Order: sequence, then structure tokens, then C-alpha cells
Amino acid sequence: MPPIVLWFSRLLPTNPICIRVVAGGSRRSRDLYVRAAYLAIVIAVLLIQLLGSDSTMRQLAQRGANAFTVVSFGQIALIVLLTPVFMAGAILQEANPKTWDILLTTPLSNLQIVLGNLFGRLFFVLTLILSTLPLFILTQFFGGVPGSSIVMSDLVASTSALVVAATAVTLSVTRIGGKRAVFVFYAAVVMYVFATYAADLYLRSGNSLGAGTGASYTSFFAPLNPFLALEALLAANTYVPRGAEALSNPLAVAWYAYPTATFCWLSILISIVMVLWSTLSLRSFGRAPGAASWWSRMFAVTMQGGERESRRVGSNPIAWRERSLRAASPAGVVGRWVFLALGIFAALVLVGLHHQGSISPRDLRLGLLATVGAEMIVVLLTALNLSATAVSREREDGTLDILLTTPIQPGPYLAGKLQGLVQFLLPMILVPVATLAIAAIYVLCGGFGAPGGVVLQETVGVNTISVPLMFPEGALLVPLVLVATAAFTVMIGLQWSVKTKGTIGSVIAASLVVFGIGGFFGLCGLGAGRGVPYVGAALSAMSPVNLLVAVIDPTEAIPESLADGMAARVSLVVGSVGAILAYGLAVFAMHAQLKRSFMMTVRRLAGLN
Repeated sequence: MPPIVLWFSRLLPTNPICIRVVAGGSRRSRDLYVRAAYLAIVIAVLLIQLLGSDSTMRQLAQRGANAFTVVSFGQIALIVLLTPVFMAGAILQEANPKTWDILLTTPLSNLQIVLGNLFGRLFFVLTLILSTLPLFILTQFFGGVPGSSIVMSDLVASTSALVVAATAVTLSVTRIGGKRAVFVFYAAVVMYVFATYAADLYLRSGNSLGAGTGASYTSFFAPLNPFLALEALLAANTYVPRGAEALSNPLAVAWYAYPTATFCWLSILISIVMVLWSTLSLRSFGRAPGAASWWSRMFAVTMQGGERESRRVGSNPIAWRERSLRAASPAGVVGRWVFLALGIFAALVLVGLHHQGSISPRDLRLGLLATVGAEMIVVLLTALNLSATAVSREREDGTLDILLTTPIQPGPYLAGKLQGLVQFLLPMILVPVATLAIAAIYVLCGGFGAPGGVVLQETVGVNTISVPLMFPEGALLVPLVLVATAAFTVMIGLQWSVKTKGTIGSVIAASLVVFGIGGFFGLCGLGAGRGVPYVGAALSAMSPVNLLVAVIDPTEAIPESLADGMAARVSLVVGSVGAILAYGLAVFAMHAQLKRSFMMTVRRLAGLN
């Protein structure tokens, strides 16, 4: 074999790291179940969309096109959610300095190490995307779906996964953050998608093609978000790329006239840059064992603290440990304060712009929904990540074996985990509380003399009703339901953390369960809120996201309940109380069941039986 061919072969096809990751993952039943569940969800959604009594070829083509659009957006959503989970292993396992020390002593080159980590784990995501290709091709039998749209849809999904995977490998190479970087990485991906989509929605009003058309030109953010790039491809009648002849330079033509292709090329170029930077910097990162990090030196936090006075840990030492040790690092303290400051600043800016007349009430509502929605997603993702690794992490580092020798019982141990994690999350929950409280005070005070006021005349059906910018009581209802939902999420994470041997497996399993339950409540609450008077408004409170939309934009979430505005608000209050009680009972039942099986499960996984 020629040397140049052998060199290229060792980069990927015969790369030992890539072979190790792919071969190891292919033998795990967990990965088989994930792939099977992914295909089952896609097939089910596709069949539901294709079912119908229409008989004309035109109707069949329309149904096929709609089914393809729904499945394509669902595929992007699943890829965005699953790629960080699959790539978390690159951060957790390879971020261990001992693992890197071993890798750097092998004959492997820097490029082989980086590409092996990247494509070894990206392989599973790409196989998920390719597995849906035959299903997409089947939709062509109904007509209405061009082959180019199928290819571009898979390219958008693949390049999205590529840039997320390259970011994860870059975090692994820098070896900063350790396990904490997994959550930062996951939250950053979700926040980026939320922020760019919200900014695009804000800009659409200025890019409208005309009143009544419902269409708008693509904005600056279209090539920067996979959902917007896909929307420009599949919904070109309402999200219209600009004509190339109306643009002045080649860069503007590529950016505004071909946003889908630009997104793919941009993702590939960013991934190449990160791979090259990781390759060149691979052997220059890391610090000597026992050396303090720069933030430890800045905040005078030493690696081995001196003597200090003892402190009270409360009635449950496990709760104190979860609450205090997770919040003890300078990065954690600064991160939470920055998170709170950004949330308050965003709320003040939105309210101030509306008071000056710079933005419309609709833009204010959209800004509040995007800001508070992103804050809530971050809180729930933090709860999921911390709880899903709370026990499995201790099993991996041997701490759990020590705890099993102490007099602490399973009940207090699990209750302490739950209590400590919820108390740790409370400062983060203050962020959406503060944001909503600022907006509620603004509404209660009549907008402090804002020119447009804070009461809008909305058209629901054939009636025109008065609706405030937001229901002020939502500043209390949404945080209470969010706390209950966070506790429920923590309990699900703890359950899978106890049942699963490793942190990666527990995070994946808990994520799938939480996303499944959240999606079920969200879709059911959305449909009930829009179609069922009063009862639908109460059911919307089962999901904190649906409740947020109902509080800020009731004409969109609960239009059938607004005939009597006070009754609709009472329904939201009753539904919120019911949701809190339901989540509380679920947490109590899950704690009781997990307490009974804790010792048997833990000892079985520890190999003690």
C-alpha cells in the first residue's frame, strides 16, 4: 500500500481510537435501544402524518410534504438534544489527565487522536441520520418532496452534529472544567439555539413581505441556526430567501439568498478550524499535577485548605454536602451571579425599551418568552445533569462504597440528595423569578405611563377582549411550578443514577425519560389549552413552559378560555396548584420505591452479590 494511502487510512478507517469507540459502542445494548427508539419515534410520527382519508394525488402530495417537514424538524431537534449526550463521553473520559498522559505516550499523531475522538463518537449520530434516509425516500412516492430537499435536510442535520461534536472534542483537548464542562456544553447548545431563533423572530417583523401575507425574508440569523436553515429550505413560501439580484456582494448573496447551503458550509469550516486548533494545541494544554488553576489563585482557593472552624451541616449531612460542595468552587459562584445579573439586565432592557416605545407589546412578549424560557430550560438541564450523576459519580470514584459503611440509611441518603440539589438550584430559579417579577411590577404599575399602555385589545375568534401584557400572578405561579418540576426532574435523575453503573449511561437514560415526559405534557397541554375552555387552561399548568406561554401570551396558549378573563386566570391558578400537588405526590412515590430497592440495586452494581 502506498505510504500516502496508508497515512490517510490511519486518520479514520483504521484509526485505533475510532475503532475502539465504535466497536465498544456497537456491543452495548444501550446504544442499540437508543437507535431503535429513535427510529421508532420517526416511523410513528411519519405514519401519523401520512394517515388520512384524502384520495386525490394533490392531497397525497401535500400530506407527504407535510410529513417530511415534520419529521425533518423533529430529526434536527433530536440531533441537537442527542449529540451533546453522545459527545459527553469525549469530555468526561478523555478530559481525565491520566487518559491523556497515556494517549500522548503512544505512536499516534495529534491529528489521529483528535479525529479518532471526533468521528468515533460522531459515528453513532451519523448512523441515526442515515437510518432515516430510506424513510425520507419513501415520502417521494406521495409526491411533493423533491430529492434535493431530502439531501439538504440530512446535510443540515449532519453538519449540525459535526459542529457540536467538534466543540465537544475541543473542550476535551483543552482539559478545562472536567465534568462540570458537560453541563456548560449542553446548556450552551440549547441557549444558542433559543437565542438565535428568538432574535430571528424579532427581526421578521421588519423583513415582512407585506401585511396579510404572513411571509418574511430570511434574517441575518438564518445561516446560524439549524432550525432556521431548515425552515428556509422547507418553508420557502413563508420564510423567503432574498433574490440574488437584489444583493450587492457575493457574501451577501450566499448569506441571504442561500442560507441553508451557507449554514452547512459554515458548520464545516468552523469544525475544521476547531479540529486544526485542537491538533496544534493538543500537547500544550494541561497543568502539572497538584498545580492550582488560575481561578483558584485569583480567589485565593488553595488545593489543600488550611485548618478552619467546624460548621453545622444541619440535620442531613448528605443535603449539606450536595448543596455546599457543588457551590464551593469560584467558577460556580461567579457563574450563578452572572446568570442572575444577565437575567435581571435582560428584563430591565425589555421593559425599558417598551416604556420608550422602541419595541411593540408583541416584541416585549416575545422577548420575555425567549428570556424566561431559556432560563427555565437551563434550570431543568442543570437539575437533570446534577441528579443523573449524583450517585453514579460516587460509584465511579469509590465514594459510595465508603458511604455504604456508615450508619446512614437509604431513605435519608436519597432525601438528602433531593433536598440538597433543590436547594442548590434555588438561586438559579431566582433568575426567572426576578425576570417575571420585574415584568409583573411593570404591568401592575400601568407601565409607569408608557405611551401604549399595558392593556391590549386582542381579537379572539369574532370577539375583541382586553388582555394585559402578562398576568401578574404568573410571577408567582411559574416559579412554584418550576420548583416542583425541578424536584420531579431531580428524582428521575436520581432514579437512573442509582440504576445505572456509569455517569454517561445515567445521563442518557434520564434525558430520554425527562424529554419524553416533558414532550407528552407539553403537546397535550398545548392542544388542550387551545381547544378546551378553562379545563384546557388548567391542564396547561402541568408543563412550566406551557404555563409561561399562557401567562405571557394567553391569546396564543388559551384562546378558548379568554371569554371570561377572570375565570381563565382562576383556571391557571387551580391548574398550577394541581400540578404542584401532582409533582409532589410523584416525587414522594418515586422516593419510597427507590428507597426500598436502593441497597439491592447498589450492591448488585457494585459487584457485592
